[in-house]
Amino acid sequence: MNQANVAIGRYRWTICSLVFFATTVNYLDRNVISYLRPFLAEAFHWTPEQEVIDYSNIELAFKIAYAMGMLVAGGIIDKLGTKIGYAIATGLWSLAAIGHAFATGTGGFLIARVFLGITEAGNFPAAIKATAEWFPQKERALATGIFNSGSNIGAIIVPLSVPFIAENFGWQWAFILTGIVGFIWLGLWFLFYEVPQKQKRLSQAEFEYITSDKAETVEVEDTEKVSWLKLLSFRQTWAFAIGKLLTDPVWWFYLFWLPDFLMKQYKLTATEIIWPCALVYVIGSIGSIGGGWLPLKLINNNWPAYKARKTSMLIYAFAVLPVLFSQYLGSINMWWAILVIGCAVSAHQAWSANIFTTVSDMFPKKATASVTGIGGMFGAFGGILLTLVVQKNMFVYYTRLGKIETGYFIMFCICGAAYLLAWLIMHILVPRMKKVEL
Repeated sequence: MNQANVAIGRYRWTICSLVFFATTVNYLDRNVISYLRPFLAEAFHWTPEQEVIDYSNIELAFKIAYAMGMLVAGGIIDKLGTKIGYAIATGLWSLAAIGHAFATGTGGFLIARVFLGITEAGNFPAAIKATAEWFPQKERALATGIFNSGSNIGAIIVPLSVPFIAENFGWQWAFILTGIVGFIWLGLWFLFYEVPQKQKRLSQAEFEYITSDKAETVEVEDTEKVSWLKLLSFRQTWAFAIGKLLTDPVWWFYLFWLPDFLMKQYKLTATEIIWPCALVYVIGSIGSIGGGWLPLKLINNNWPAYKARKTSMLIYAFAVLPVLFSQYLGSINMWWAILVIGCAVSAHQAWSANIFTTVSDMFPKKATASVTGIGGMFGAFGGILLTLVVQKNMFVYYTRLGKIETGYFIMFCICGAAYLLAWLIMHILVPRMKKVEL
């Protein structure tokens, strides 16, 4: 931490650490099932084709529920406030995660995934709202990148732990143990979190720094709810929503299908995919934090915030393109494919840190959770379309032909093109990301 931060105070980074922890837990709970797939296929006697169909249905149930949750999560959090809203969401999704252990077949998993999807929808609206409350505009992308790297850490922990737990204690314990972690977070959240205006541990100097953006200065936590109808009347909302619609499905794909790709493309076992998958998300963590650092650097060099944000996002959109060659490079050596996919995941996380930050760039704090919820719903809807069109049709088709590698090539082409298209549409809708007045 540099000398300026020490002089100002750094309690805001304690809050960022809590949000990072929550995001890690969120991704632990949602990603466990990806690495239990071979164990579940054996337990429930799935055929190869049935495995693709049933797993796609389980994934689809989560995405539909997540989209439904986003319909209300942002508005509830804006209404209840960050402290209570985040706590309720985390407590409920931790219970839902544990509930997976009691499933006895595909139907049970569908029910458990529905409850997990609805409740996990609260994470990002609450996280973005907390970041808007605790950080000045120029630091928000960096803070968002740091807490969003929790999604990578969660994705790293899962392959390193879940197959071991499943093999030695049974797949049910993988859900139970990861679910319990959420209740540890709850205790820390109530101990350390409060809005800046009420936080006694916060120095006056740091409070003044946090509220240094004139338009963002408030006396108390604003819990006024702004209707979706009003928010949807702004181009800024649609820019964020369409950006999420086009790029979130790519992250869903990496999260839920990377293990399957490695097992089918390179004939790896459930334990052999541990280190390749972990390396992908280690590289992704670098992009998440670095993605927030670049716009901060540009803003500190007197770039307008919108220009710094858009330039950074354009760079990250181009950085995804090498994923088109992942299978070709993988034919030379599997680790080249891992490296290229890891770089694409890294670029996605850098993009994600910035697209989330555009919400607090363009909207006042009282609407950040609601707008994040709208964008999250569109992102989940994009994931639903991807599952229906690609994974439940194209992947099944190429599995029947015995040419699943062709299906994955088409999917990597989609992954490579999504970000440039999203950037172009966002730029057309909001050239300067002007702030909305509510």
